[in-house]
Amino acid sequence: MSLSRLGKLGQHSSVLFLCDMQEKFRHNISFFNQIVSVSARILQTAKILEIPVVITEQYPRGLGLTVPELGADGIKKYTKTCFSMLTPEVEKELQSIPERRSVILCGIETQACIMSTTLDLLEKEFDVHVVADACSSRSQVDRFVALSRVKQSGAFLTTSEGVILQLLQDSAHPKFKEVQKIIKDLAPDSGILALLQNQNPLFT
Repeated sequence: MSLSRLGKLGQHSSVLFLCDMQEKFRHNISFFNQIVSVSARILQTAKILEIPVVITEQYPRGLGLTVPELGADGIKKYTKTCFSMLTPEVEKELQSIPERRSVILCGIETQACIMSTTLDLLEKEFDVHVVADACSSRSQVDRFVALSRVKQSGAFLTTSEGVILQLLQDSAHPKFKEVQKIIKDLAPDSGILALLQNQNPLFT
């Protein structure tokens, strides 16, 4: 069985994608603050583990810049107008790190940019891990159906803590104690718990 089918994550084979967490979306996206907070935990981990990070901004002239609480100051932002994060610039960046074949994907909106990015990455044979508690939309119907859609296409649905622990692999990892501080408190609820409690058939 290939690694892409197993969906294993590794510190040296992964790249983090953070999609369009911008100021103008703050009051329109359900659970926006929680999504940003959860994504910030993964970004902190990526910095500690020296995992490459790709951040996009959708038409920042009209929609504003990446919100400061994400903690992405000093990281390059790729401007786009298309829904997919896989712009020519981003593709060029990925080509410079060919050993990185697993993409960890967070951001908004799930039925638009997250889904388009996932499908484009899968088409190029990347292993895509969509972090369910770090993705949202204006409509929760769109969000939940889009998560089901990307799963049908071959992406792996996961959680922020699941991602972080997979990247570490071992409590003997030299950075474990540093990362452990990030996940000491539970990630904020971004609406996934209610979905699972209702045994939503989209995830069966």
